[in-house]
Amino acid sequence: MVEVAAAFVAWLGVSLVVLSDARRGLALGTLLAAAGLAGVALPEAGPAGALALVAGGAVAAARRFTAGPGGWGILPPGSTPRLILCVAGGLLALWVGLEVMTGEGAALRFAVMSGVGLAGARALSSADTSVAQTAFAVLALAVAAGAALGADAGVWPFLAGAGAAVAVTWAPGRVQRAA
Repeated sequence: MVEVAAAFVAWLGVSLVVLSDARRGLALGTLLAAAGLAGVALPEAGPAGALALVAGGAVAAARRFTAGPGGWGILPPGSTPRLILCVAGGLLALWVGLEVMTGEGAALRFAVMSGVGLAGARALSSADTSVAQTAFAVLALAVAAGAALGADAGVWPFLAGAGAAVAVTWAPGRVQRAA
């Protein structure tokens, strides 16, 4: 039951990243996604791997909370397609995670698929640097959590994902210049 709740928190966090345009919403979404992904990865990743995911997500969220457009920016005008993407992507990942694939770890499969799909879509569709950096950070955390799907991977994939999430949020943004 805990894994199911953690998978829902991961989907909710990634959805918040997709639906937000300002730093508070992006930071909260990053933190929720990291906590949820760590929760579903905990049985396979162990405490060290889960802690790495949470720490990477917390540092990325703290950075996003201090940089980017102010406010929450949740569901700004014109975000209906993003809302549909979150619901449809979540339902598709749920269906694949529960019905198409068999075996243990359905919550982990759902969280990883929804995290990779939604964060990847947001990263590719955003023109705002802070939004794209946040989406790439969540994408790195979701890919790292996916390492728990395989055989004993150790702590290194989780540390690498956390490091990538932190690095991408601290990367300098591009400066737009007029011609």
